Amino acid sequence: MAVGESCTPMNAFLFWKGLVTEMLKEGQVRIPSGCAIAAVISRDGKRMSGERIIEAMKPMHDRSNGLGGGFAAYGIYPAYRDFYAFHFFFDGRATRKECEAFLKERFEVVHAELIPTRKIPSVTDEPVIWRYFVSPLRSAVESEQVDEREFVVRTVMKINSAINGAYVFSSGKNMGTFKAVGFPEDVGAFYRLEEYEGYCWTAHGRYPTNTPGWWGGAHPFTLLDASVVHNGEISSYDANRRFIEMFGYQCTLQTDTEAITYMMDYLLRRQGLTLGEAASVIAAPFWETIERKTDSDDRRKHLWLRTVFPSLLVTGPFSIVFAFDGGLMALNDRLKLRSMVIGEKGDRVYIASEEAAIRAMEPDAENIWSPAGGEPVIIRVKEGAY
Repeated sequence: MAVGESCTPMNAFLFWKGLVTEMLKEGQVRIPSGCAIAAVISRDGKRMSGERIIEAMKPMHDRSNGLGGGFAAYGIYPAYRDFYAFHFFFDGRATRKECEAFLKERFEVVHAELIPTRKIPSVTDEPVIWRYFVSPLRSAVESEQVDEREFVVRTVMKINSAINGAYVFSSGKNMGTFKAVGFPEDVGAFYRLEEYEGYCWTAHGRYPTNTPGWWGGAHPFTLLDASVVHNGEISSYDANRRFIEMFGYQCTLQTDTEAITYMMDYLLRRQGLTLGEAASVIAAPFWETIERKTDSDDRRKHLWLRTVFPSLLVTGPFSIVFAFDGGLMALNDRLKLRSMVIGEKGDRVYIASEEAAIRAMEPDAENIWSPAGGEPVIIRVKEGAY
């Protein structure tokens, strides 16, 4: 409104209408349930190329706006399965050299190379993208008096918070994350994912609402072998972030999915909770639902989880796929405010925001259903199958 103009209800309405119109012009369209997620896993541990997961994202093209796409793949590095695979974004050669020197103080670097890509007109301004297969130096681990996995987590946090221009976007064993600014189907082609084979794939198409679209901010977010793709908007971000940062995690990206990734690591790796218990923390049953439980042990367990971890309750609409070494978990918010569909065919389980995405991966998919709000769907690969 102009200076001195009266703030009548009509003037206020026209002012906000003008702002919304400009927003729509900039983004063309506002997708209320924006973002797309998809996943496929083989219970028998059979590896499949990345081609199908790329196809799954095409029917959901309009759920994202080209400001972020990405994939996580498990079982893709069998030749280096015993080493941590660090995927890096660098802003230039000097930063890469600085980061390599830091890595060599803490790890044995057994192999390093540029991550292969192909030129895609719609994927631009790419950083320098490298991967390193590393093993922690025993002396460095012992000097910090922590176990190996905690040592790796601390290294990732240190690099991402203290080395300007360097960002670790994947750090697990025998898995890798591939992400960029662009539509997911273009990102998949950019990284040549049809050349990789894994027993589990997840994918994300981003429609950012509160943070800018950039390469590091695309999904999946990862730590060690865990990765998260997420559709939704978390209103509890500040409370979740403040709690998790008390335990050494550093949320440097102001993105709710990053916080979810660290929360899951805290609950599973540090606190030793099961997947079901972790789900009951971040998507906790309502108090009245807990009180109605007839199994007294189950009721006491949920009362304990809600009482001990209240700051890790995630509020707001969300659907996530949390993948890890040997399996994945799909989870809706308690009110089921974001869509999620699951299907099966043979030994494979398919998950996506829309059934059309599942049909793109497997036209003859069976047992199509939607999980209940707050109820985790956990799929594990058969022991020893991969």
